[in-house]
Amino acid sequence: MTFTRYAIYYAPPADAEWSRFAASWLGWDIQTGKPLSHPDIAGLVIGAITEVPRKYGLHATMKPPARLAVGQTQAALEIACEAFAASQKPVSLDGLHLARLGRFLALRPTGDQYELNKLAANCVTEFDRFRAPLSTADMDRRRAAGLTSEQDENLTRWGYPYVFSQFRFHITLTGKLPKPELPAVEAALNEHLIPFLPSPFVIRDLALVGEATDGRFHLIHRYALSG
Repeated sequence: MTFTRYAIYYAPPADAEWSRFAASWLGWDIQTGKPLSHPDIAGLVIGAITEVPRKYGLHATMKPPARLAVGQTQAALEIACEAFAASQKPVSLDGLHLARLGRFLALRPTGDQYELNKLAANCVTEFDRFRAPLSTADMDRRRAAGLTSEQDENLTRWGYPYVFSQFRFHITLTGKLPKPELPAVEAALNEHLIPFLPSPFVIRDLALVGEATDGRFHLIHRYALSG
C-alpha cells in the first residue's frame, strides 16, 4: 500500500473491550484497514458525530502526520521506529477520563504526565529528520486557526503547533459539536465506554501509521517500548 503521510501514534490495544468499543464508535479500524459499524445508541447519529476524526482511527498523536523528506524512505523510518522504541520505557498513568477540549470530546490521562510528555517530546525530535517541510498553504491553514507566539514558533521549527509545552495527550472521540449536543454524547460515552477504561493506563508500544491515498490512516507496525 502506498502512503502519502506518516505519523507516530499511541494506538490502543485492538483486543481490549474499551478500545474495541471506541474504534467502532469512530467507525474505522486502523489495524485491519476496514470500516466498523457504529454502536446503536438511541438519540445519537454517531456517524455524524465522528465524521471528522474517523479517518485517523482510534489514537493519540505522538508525532503528527507529515510527508517524508526528500531522501527518506518508509523502510528507513521503520528501522528508526524499532531503534527508538527499544530505547524508551513503557509509561504508566493512573487512568483515562472523558474531557471536553473546546467543543470536542476526548479521553485524557489522569496522574503524573511527566514521562508521557517526555516520550512525546522525544518522538517529535527523534523523527523530525523524516519530515518534509510544510508548504506555505499548510502553514497558512494552521495559522488561520489563531496561534500563540510559542505555537507559531513550534509550527515553523517542528511543523506542528502543539508540541512540547503545548502538547496535550488525547484520544479524540468526536468532531466539534454544537454545545447543546455535548451533554447527550457525554452521557452515552459515560455509560458505554468509561466503565471499561483501564486503571492503570499503560502505554506499552507506539504505532507507525500511514495515510493512504483515500485519506484514511492504516497501522503499519507496532513497536514495543522495551528500553
